[in-house]
Amino acid sequence: MFFQHVYDKSLAQASYVVGCQKTGEAIVIDAKRDVDTYLDIAKANNLRITHLTETHIHADFLSGTRELAKITGAKMYLSDEGGEGWLYEFPHEGLRDGSVIKVGNLSLNVMHTPGHTPESISFLLTDHPASEEPVMLFTGDFVFVGDIGRPDLLEKAAGIKGTMAAGAHEMYKSINKFNALPDYVQVWPGHGAGSACGKALGAVPSTTVGYEKKRNWAFQYANNEDGFVKYLLEDQPEPPKYFAMMKKLNKVERPLLTEVPKLKKLSAEEFKTALAKGIKLIDTRHKTEFAKGFIPGSLNIQGNNAFATWAGWFLKYDEPFILLAKESQLDDLTRKLMRIGLDNIYGYIDDVSVWTGLGHALEKAHVLSIDEFEQLHKNNGIQLVDLRGASEYKAGHIAGAENVFVGTLPDNLNKINNDKPTVIYCQSGDRTTIGYSLLAKHGFTKIMNYSGGMSEWTNKGKPVVS
Repeated sequence: MFFQHVYDKSLAQASYVVGCQKTGEAIVIDAKRDVDTYLDIAKANNLRITHLTETHIHADFLSGTRELAKITGAKMYLSDEGGEGWLYEFPHEGLRDGSVIKVGNLSLNVMHTPGHTPESISFLLTDHPASEEPVMLFTGDFVFVGDIGRPDLLEKAAGIKGTMAAGAHEMYKSINKFNALPDYVQVWPGHGAGSACGKALGAVPSTTVGYEKKRNWAFQYANNEDGFVKYLLEDQPEPPKYFAMMKKLNKVERPLLTEVPKLKKLSAEEFKTALAKGIKLIDTRHKTEFAKGFIPGSLNIQGNNAFATWAGWFLKYDEPFILLAKESQLDDLTRKLMRIGLDNIYGYIDDVSVWTGLGHALEKAHVLSIDEFEQLHKNNGIQLVDLRGASEYKAGHIAGAENVFVGTLPDNLNKINNDKPTVIYCQSGDRTTIGYSLLAKHGFTKIMNYSGGMSEWTNKGKPVVS
């Protein structure tokens, strides 16, 4: 049997290539959208991608299953569970609880494991030449390392009312199916640490059924369904805004993108014209470079592993945008954006000199050291805003701080007083630079960035309120 775990750090998302080396057939589970990765794996290992499947209709990334189907001609095997409203709306081979996918001498038995979503399924893999006992379970967003999938996304992100509590109770029932499996079965989940699909995912890529039974919090509530539901629903992180669009695009017919696009470099005049039309500029430089000098109106979303997630909070799918990035970054950034369907890239510029060359000045961010911030804080003449998530704020914040999560900042500008000096902070400065650029874009002139944030504050032994 051939097996390869493919991990996208930017979305903490796992996909899998499993193959029968005797027949040369392979299946891809939960493919990301830049599918050349799987084509290269198959070619290097003398495999043909003949089967494609998914654990559920994803909310956190745009699946590449249909792109792979178009390129390879492989059949798509997708869940027909969940009832009306939860079915894929394009041709596929339907799967239900107990269905079996045969890939050469391998078989994947389908388990309906609802809770995260009504149609969620898991795959129990048997490698028949080696043993008639199952060896692996692909759980998608059902069971993670140390955690389980959250059932609140459909209600919070997609606006489907009444699904949160119902999903939690379904998850409790699904856990019993997992409990019945042999302890030695390997568990390969759909996400790792950093994903918004759970609240405490482990950092290692896989686990076993037996380990999760002993260490995963969810299995400690065997006879306490109400306690299980309460714990599962409380303190879940804010679901990114783009999740609702992913749910839609992964379910319906949509345009396919079978190659990573090449971006157009804009001339100074093209850039000037684009800005005059109101096209957004996303500055992907490091926060310290942005602070030293930025193009007015630009939004600083650093080109790190969180780039796509934050872009999904602040960009609309029907609007074009421009990237400010080095040419060497473009392939990586474009892949990250296409993984959540943000394909409407107008072009790019590689330096702020394009702006200064047109005779315009850059703006500078007002960044505070801890000593400068502490002095302002003691004088109590400022508005202090914590841009972290609600659960982070609740766990501990600086005295006097109001909580406005950065992802919802454009909808809560009325909570920022432009007549009063305002200091914003987060954990370590990445979200604060987004917030600073957003507020500057909307005409706020008295904003200061305490970039060290809670990380520096607590490391220096400063007081925290919880």
